Amino acid sequence: MSIYIEKDTKVLIQGITGKEGSYWTEHMIGLGTQVTGGVTPGKEGQTVHGAPVYNTVRRAVAEVEAEASMLFVPPRFTKDAVFEALDAGIKKIVTVAEGIPLHEAIQIRSAALSEGAVVIGGNTSGVISPGQAMMGFFPYWIERVYKPGRIGVMTRSGSLTNEVTAMVVEAGFGVSTLIGVGGDSVPSTRFAEMLPDYQNDPETDAVVVIGELGGTMEDEVAEAIADGSFTKPVVVFMGGRTAPEGKKMGHAGAIVSGGSGSVADKTKLLESVGARVAKRPRLVGELLKEVLGD
Repeated sequence: MSIYIEKDTKVLIQGITGKEGSYWTEHMIGLGTQVTGGVTPGKEGQTVHGAPVYNTVRRAVAEVEAEASMLFVPPRFTKDAVFEALDAGIKKIVTVAEGIPLHEAIQIRSAALSEGAVVIGGNTSGVISPGQAMMGFFPYWIERVYKPGRIGVMTRSGSLTNEVTAMVVEAGFGVSTLIGVGGDSVPSTRFAEMLPDYQNDPETDAVVVIGELGGTMEDEVAEAIADGSFTKPVVVFMGGRTAPEGKKMGHAGAIVSGGSGSVADKTKLLESVGARVAKRPRLVGELLKEVLGD
């Protein structure tokens, strides 16, 4: 059992006939993902890596099983694509697009919440349960990074994810499910909203959070630990530790304002509730050994 996606999850690919959609569909299938069909308007009747293509999501779900949808569509089309999937009854959606207009990102999150769906992204590499399935673009064939195991990973970063996860594996662990919530200022799903799934997953022993300066998502993780709703060990690494004060760094989610959002502030809060914070990626594995007694 994994959270969000596992080997039996039936996945639809929106934008399957595009260059990125076709390329990563092949790799998703290569890992074991059950890709049952794809959607590209005007391309119905084609097949991509054995998956039939339909003009609309509603048409696709009438013909094949689909409980999740992976979006390889440009940012300006993302909102309509998400809404189309939601309208067809799909409750798990991942979108990798970077640069979704802010007001549309807000609308996507609001619609997902009202429909009881979980949209991951944008500006993310996606979701992967190593050894089982993925929705997104991960080099899962790099075993020193994507080894199956019992450590959940949540990340806001793309560039840091491989580095930190490699340290988890080097320490003798592996990954249950990795979720990239994305680095935009309005992610469709936030860290704390995924914690109940990790809490209830019997195959996740601890969670590693790869955060950044800016925003309040790491603070919300601390709140979940403090109120007792999340009780498994948490190890955190945050990018931006050496960022000059007052300097805007990285992408839209890395904004420090109003005297909050700094790595120092987040570290103080997380450590006050018992989370362990690694100053360097290599220390993540060492802290996992400490908290799990391995």
